Amino acid sequence: MAQVVTSHRGPVTGTATHQRKKRPFLLDLYSTAVGKKYVMGLTGIAMMGFVLFHMIGNLKMYLGATHLDEYAEFLKQLLVPIAPEGVVLWLLRGGLITFLFLHLHAAWSLTRLNRHARPVKYQSKRDYQIANFASRTMRWSGMIVLAFIIWHLSDLTFGVANTVGTDGVFVKAEVYNNVVRSFQRVPVSIFYVVANILLGIHLFHGTWSIFQSLGWNNPRFNNWRRGFATGFAAIVVLGNVSFPIAVMAGIVG
Repeated sequence: MAQVVTSHRGPVTGTATHQRKKRPFLLDLYSTAVGKKYVMGLTGIAMMGFVLFHMIGNLKMYLGATHLDEYAEFLKQLLVPIAPEGVVLWLLRGGLITFLFLHLHAAWSLTRLNRHARPVKYQSKRDYQIANFASRTMRWSGMIVLAFIIWHLSDLTFGVANTVGTDGVFVKAEVYNNVVRSFQRVPVSIFYVVANILLGIHLFHGTWSIFQSLGWNNPRFNNWRRGFATGFAAIVVLGNVSFPIAVMAGIVG
């Protein structure tokens, strides 16, 4: 009678014995296109709020040096004495830098995903036209705006590009004088105007895209979305562009 021989085989691979470690939920969500779009939308909203309130605060320039300098001092005194002077302001700046980094990374990642994904038709011809124009302008306008942000910080925050204060030294407390002296340089004012026009283009299409990124893109609200995007971008650009023009025209000085 033949003897039956049985053998016991171990697992072929290690996958049977080692369970894959799960990533945190937020990282897992961000690895998807939907997650990246949400990050784009939410960070975009945060930065929209910043550029709007930053412009509104700078309007104090029209009230004179005292008001603008006091406003700058107020920002440094946020939550004092609970927090040391300037700490909250730098925390806010750090948060904005983080939002900017996440916004750029999500945009870059989505661009890579879109290049490998199958094209999906838009809901309407109008949506296609707007999104097509945005795809052709958002990248280069975004890069120029990023260069402008770096220059703006070097010029009016750190003073590296604006050593025109007392005895040739940048004086942070002289906010009004620093702004006026900076905009008295014609190339700087021209760059500021051009960069803010490009910022307006970026804001318009970014504001429009936020509704799509967050799933608020019902075609019935297209006119409202377009009006909101246009109005928001126009307010920010007109306010910001007025500063160098006012200085060059001698209205402020």
